[in-house]
Amino acid sequence: MKKEEFKSIFDQYFEDVRRYVFYRSGDENIATDIAQDTFMRIWEKQLKIDPKTVKGLLFKIANDKFISAYRKEKVAFNFFNNFKPSEKSLTPEDEINYSELKNAYEAALKSMPEKQRVVFLLNRIDELKYKEIADQLGLSVKAIEKIMSLALEHLRTNLKSKITGLVLFILTYGLGINKELKQ
Repeated sequence: MKKEEFKSIFDQYFEDVRRYVFYRSGDENIATDIAQDTFMRIWEKQLKIDPKTVKGLLFKIANDKFISAYRKEKVAFNFFNNFKPSEKSLTPEDEINYSELKNAYEAALKSMPEKQRVVFLLNRIDELKYKEIADQLGLSVKAIEKIMSLALEHLRTNLKSKITGLVLFILTYGLGINKELKQ
């Protein structure tokens, strides 16, 4: 493999591989390390790469590296570390609702089977279409639809008791934003 070919593959797929591992691990540093290790393995082994299957190969290597490093540990992606409403618009009651919702969401993600969590996050956070997810994971679109359906059902079941809190939080937070806009 020539340097130019490797650089092209790296530039094209590094972020996809890193993001995939991030959704599995929930840790940006681990995701970056495993993504780098994945590309190092390709470079060191001087593998002959078929452009049609390169993405699948990269995901397979990254997946194997992740599993071997974290076989017994499941770490959930923490959406709420990246999203936090404006502090000045929250009342103490809003903060309690937000905290409860955050904890319930994190618990639901942690208890969700790994494949469901990955598909859910690729769709909802990365906004990938089912076809794109199917291509990345080497599954059929029908399989992705089924997995996504199971993931949503899992969230519905696990967040059922928090729906009232969620609605109150959204209404209160929404009204807080509207009040700020009127002032």
